[in-house]
Amino acid sequence: MTDEYRYHDPDSIYTDPATGVLRNKLGITDQATLSSIEALETAARIAELDRHPIRVSASSTLLDIHGFIFANLYHWAGKVRRVEISKQGKQFLVTAAFPAGFAYIDTLIAEYRQADDAAPAIARCLAEILDSVNYLHPFREGNGRAQREFIRALALERGYRLNLNPATERTVYERYTRGTVEGDVAALAALITSIIERP
Repeated sequence: MTDEYRYHDPDSIYTDPATGVLRNKLGITDQATLSSIEALETAARIAELDRHPIRVSASSTLLDIHGFIFANLYHWAGKVRRVEISKQGKQFLVTAAFPAGFAYIDTLIAEYRQADDAAPAIARCLAEILDSVNYLHPFREGNGRAQREFIRALALERGYRLNLNPATERTVYERYTRGTVEGDVAALAALITSIIERP
């Protein structure tokens, strides 16, 4: 499975037109170097969130989570994208529809908070939220990392532990990726049901 992301950014809002590398706070102009530093930096920030998660108040908390993870790398950390994105030929939500998209996710969060406490019901609600957040895809970069932490934090508030990218089980991440790319809520619910657990 390839990423095949496409960005409509004719004004080079996010990338240096000379190098194609994302503009960053560190002044890095080499993609391999930026990728390595970004991986290390975000892993450390996500580990910090594992110890001290951000409590989800609404869909806008997704911005806070992204801002925390990427604060040291990008000026636009925690800010919604201003360009259109597609992946494998599928368009993510257009930027003009972001207010409606965030509002819809708020309704899903409200339903989740009223759902039965059994794992299958929780998993189904989380899968619907995950699918909608992925379709929203509100950031130029780092959507997956932010959405996984967002869903993990939501699971925690109902007393569940959830890790959609465990270091020791690659198939979990592969199923997560496939489910989000295909918009397959049933597959995501099945995945979450199989790995969600009480601490």
